[in-house]
Amino acid sequence: MGVAAKRSSMTFYSNGEDHYSHRVRIVLAEKGVAVDILDCLDANKPAELADINPYNSLPTLVDRDLVLFQSDIMMEYLDERFPHPPLLPVYPVARAQSRQFMYRIQRDWCPNVDIITANKDAKAVEQARKELRESLISTSPIFEELPYFMSEEFTLVDCCAASILWRLPALGIELPENQVQPLLSYMNNRLFNREAFQASLSEAEREMRL
Repeated sequence: MGVAAKRSSMTFYSNGEDHYSHRVRIVLAEKGVAVDILDCLDANKPAELADINPYNSLPTLVDRDLVLFQSDIMMEYLDERFPHPPLLPVYPVARAQSRQFMYRIQRDWCPNVDIITANKDAKAVEQARKELRESLISTSPIFEELPYFMSEEFTLVDCCAASILWRLPALGIELPENQVQPLLSYMNNRLFNREAFQASLSEAEREMRL
């Protein structure tokens, strides 16, 4: 997914190696949004980013006069701005449950991914790998019940999960196949082969699974 055929009003400053940027790119691809994606790293951020984002951080989404710099807010904004296909349930109870699952991924998985990716303390990295691996193994049975993450339909929760699950080889995490067949089936048969998911991948992300 590169620069749109006609100039888009929306620009996405994206780190092609980062799972927070990736989850937003998955939403953009699922919605078929015309967007200019600027692939950059923390080391070579465009100068104008500091002018529009007080944290000078990636990812950043710009839609005309609106600037967003938190990935979950971007995802929900895109789901409301481009309602088809919907990526959150319509009903308040189910919608709240989806938001809570996103929060649990944020609390249980994301900190460990971030520690492994930062790679500053070998002991902390090893502990983070252990915790993430154990959490993934314990989560696997839920995918026997429903095709997606506690849902019949693909939602924003799956966008958050997919961006992490795709990175497992790069994070140095191997899962015991005999214990996680439902999770592997979810990943390989229902997430990674989605057309929008494939379109969302940056060059760096494609190389993670070559």
